[in-house]
Amino acid sequence: MARVLMPLPDTDFDVTEVAVPWHVLTEAGHEVVFATEREGTVPAADQRLLDGVIFGALGAEPEPKRLYRELTQSREFRETVAWEDILPADHDALVLAGGHAPGMRQYLGSLALYDKISEFWGLERPVGAICHGVLVLARATDHRTGRSLLHGQRTTCLPKYMERSAYLLTAWKLGRYYRTYPAYVEDEVRDALARPSDFVRGPRTLTKRGTATDDTAAFVVEDGRYVSARWPGDAYLFARRVRDLLGRT
Repeated sequence: MARVLMPLPDTDFDVTEVAVPWHVLTEAGHEVVFATEREGTVPAADQRLLDGVIFGALGAEPEPKRLYRELTQSREFRETVAWEDILPADHDALVLAGGHAPGMRQYLGSLALYDKISEFWGLERPVGAICHGVLVLARATDHRTGRSLLHGQRTTCLPKYMERSAYLLTAWKLGRYYRTYPAYVEDEVRDALARPSDFVRGPRTLTKRGTATDDTAAFVVEDGRYVSARWPGDAYLFARRVRDLLGRT
């Protein structure tokens, strides 16, 4: 059994990008360790994704919502460790989930968390990042080189066309709900890479999602021990690829 670290903000993380990896990894017999800024904080997902972002639509699918309800009842979700108390060497893999609502900035912008993740990265163990979670790797720096952890890696992340489309569709009602930062996620991630060709956008999609039984619409990028994905529609495939990396290490 492996121990998989998953840091989270107090609020606003993506329902699917947390609940699905937790489910897939625990079903495979692994332990997921959740970490929040302060020990013992019980985190909460973006409520709009549970209720429906606008007119009851655009939220999480029924299956991930069911898995999230199960997750909230689990011991590990309620007994979080503090970011500052993370011992990277005690974990076999790292998963960085995403989300776009304002509460995510606590996690996406934490210097203390960057330091722990940089230390884990140096152990050369499996790392998975999905959607906005890729920003954490882009912003954290390698302790040896001073460069972004993603410098020299191939990766995907939330594509600009997806982020822009969601914003334009909902801005009249929700303002900048879908724009976490002034810069698009894709632009910031691209700036961290060694070469433009290291960014892989994947096939265009706005609505089709992968499921527990069908990966047709899903997309991930694997580069050695690192796997990345674009959005909640990739979560099942992403989680299985992280699980498979653990099986090979």
